[in-house]
Amino acid sequence: MIDRRSFLSVSAMGAGAMLVAPRMVLATVPTERRFVFIIQRGAADGLNIVVPYADPAYARLRGALAIDPAGATKLDGTFALHPSLAETARMYSERQALFVHAVASPYRDRSHFDGQNVLETGGRQPYQLKDGWLNRLVGMMPKAKDEAIALAATVPMALRGAAQVTSYAPSSLPTPSDDLLLRVGQLYAADPQLHPLWSAALEAKGLAEGAAAKQDPASLGKLTASFLVKPNGPRIAMIETGGWDTHSGQQGRLAAQLKALDTLLGSLRDNLGPAWSQTAVLIATEFGRTAAANGTGGTDHGTGSVAMLVGGAIRGGRIMADWPGLGASALYEGRDLKPTASMDSLIAGLAGETFGIDPAHVSHTLFGVTDAMPGLAMT
Repeated sequence: MIDRRSFLSVSAMGAGAMLVAPRMVLATVPTERRFVFIIQRGAADGLNIVVPYADPAYARLRGALAIDPAGATKLDGTFALHPSLAETARMYSERQALFVHAVASPYRDRSHFDGQNVLETGGRQPYQLKDGWLNRLVGMMPKAKDEAIALAATVPMALRGAAQVTSYAPSSLPTPSDDLLLRVGQLYAADPQLHPLWSAALEAKGLAEGAAAKQDPASLGKLTASFLVKPNGPRIAMIETGGWDTHSGQQGRLAAQLKALDTLLGSLRDNLGPAWSQTAVLIATEFGRTAAANGTGGTDHGTGSVAMLVGGAIRGGRIMADWPGLGASALYEGRDLKPTASMDSLIAGLAGETFGIDPAHVSHTLFGVTDAMPGLAMT
C-alpha cells in the first residue's frame, strides 16, 4: 500500500533512494498506450546529464564539475551521457531513448515555484491557467470509467482540472471489514453525491490491492508498472521527484539522483513486460542551471536544460538539438544555456503521436498554439 509519509522520508534512505519525495499519480484512459511524465523538481542540470563534451567552452565553464567524457557514455561526436545513467544508455543503444537538448518552457525567470507552475499548467506565464496540461490531455481521450486516480494526499498541478481526479491515500488505521464496506455502500446507495465518491474510492482501493510498500526507486518503478499493466488500470502516470536543486556539492548529489532515476526507469521497463513496447516516458524539469559552476561546488538557477524520452514507443537512439553553443556570446543573458527548443512543442508532439491524436490539435488544446515537435514516438 502507498504511504505518502513514507515517500517523504526517502531522502534519508541512502544512495539507492535519492529521489526525494517521489509521488505517483495515475489516470485511466481507454487505450493500450502508456504515457508517463516524470517531473524533476528543483531544476536539473541538463549540461551534466547529457554532456556537450565537444563544446570547447564546456570544460572551461564547469571546471571541477565537468564530466570526464572518458568515463561517460559517448552518444555521438558532441554529447555524452552521465556515467550514472547506465540503464538509460542501454535504452539509447537499443533505440529506446531520445534526448532533446537546449529545451525550455516559456518561463524565463528563476523561481522554482513559478517555473513548475508554467511547466505543469502549460501557460505562458505563472498562474495564468488554473488547470494542468495532463488533465487537459486526459480530457481529449475517450471517456473512461474513471478518468484519473491520484495515489497521494494531494493532486499535482499538471493533473488538476475538469477531468475528474480521485485522490487516494491509504491511512494507518485498521483495514475495514467487508461487512462494514457493504453497509456503508448501502447507506450511500441513494445519495447522488456520496454514492459516486464512494464508488470511486472503492475502485482506487481495488487498484491498490497488492501494491508494494517499499519506497526505493526500484520498488517505485515496480509499483508504477503494476498499475499500468492491469487490464482495467490507468494508462497515464505522473511521478514527482525532488532533490535536483544542486547549488553545492553537485558532483555527488547529481550522480546519486541520476543513479536513482536510472534504477527507477530500468525497473519500470522490466516490470512493464510486453507493455513497455507501448510506453512513452517523458522526464523534464522546470528550467536548467547556469553554464558556469559557482563557488560552492554547484550551479545556480539557469534556463535551457535537457528532456529525456525513453520507452519502447519512442523513436530513440538520437539526440535532437539545435545546439546554440556555450561561448560567451551564445549564452542566454550571458550565463545560461540558450533555449532553442520548446518544451510545450515537445509535449504536444509526444502526446499526440503516442495516443494517435493530431499533434497540432493536442498543441492547441494543451498550450493554445499549433506547434508540435514531430518524429518523437512510434505511431
